[in-house]
Amino acid sequence: MVDIHCHILPDLDDGAPEERVAIEMARMAAADGVTHVVATPHANYRFAFDPALNRHKQEALQHAIGDSLHILLGCDFHLSYENLEEIRQQPSRFTLNGHQYLLVEFADSGFPSGIDQIFVDLLAQKLLPVITHPERNPLFARRPEMILKWVEAGCYVQVTAASLQGRFGKKAMQAAHLLLQHKLVHFIASDAHNTSSRPPLLSEARRTVAAEQGEEAACALFEANPLAAIEGRALPWQPEPVPLPRRRWFHFRR
Repeated sequence: MVDIHCHILPDLDDGAPEERVAIEMARMAAADGVTHVVATPHANYRFAFDPALNRHKQEALQHAIGDSLHILLGCDFHLSYENLEEIRQQPSRFTLNGHQYLLVEFADSGFPSGIDQIFVDLLAQKLLPVITHPERNPLFARRPEMILKWVEAGCYVQVTAASLQGRFGKKAMQAAHLLLQHKLVHFIASDAHNTSSRPPLLSEARRTVAAEQGEEAACALFEANPLAAIEGRALPWQPEPVPLPRRRWFHFRR
């Protein structure tokens, strides 16, 4: 399996606090059947994003764990004015493994001004936005139709593995399964931050998806699509989305 969203690099954001924890996260992921992890530190108002420092920590962690797991670089990208200005100049600074896929995380407080145009501009740059964990975000609880609109425009969706098991609450679990049923999920990732409350595990969620959606969907969401993303290829599995019901979701705990 390939995990495209993981806060494994130590002492950068609210993920692994030190190298010891990062090494244990890597060991847990490898034991769970993960072969590649994209380290995706935040780029937002709280945490400075420094590609040179990220690369240094990635190389140190890879050296420490050997070949048991391949650590790649990416970003948990927030749609701030400063970030959008930077990505126009240096798109590969933020993308998954330096290719065209870009994890996009929304704040809980509101959609950025001109969000539709922001996505138009990113797509015009040949970037492919991946909207992260909408099932956990109250914005999408109020406006679920936005997900379908942006997927139809060319964006993708990543759901958190632990949401499928109810570890972010009942409503997030219901929303995650609803998105799967409506063919609006393209990746499932761990969004891991530690070894306890948010570990880098995927296999349990993969079994759940295989049981409910079939082995083809499970293989696509955990293996084929994320592998294509880190290699910079078109996604091999892009089902036709089914419109969501016209009703409000509930507020979800992050």
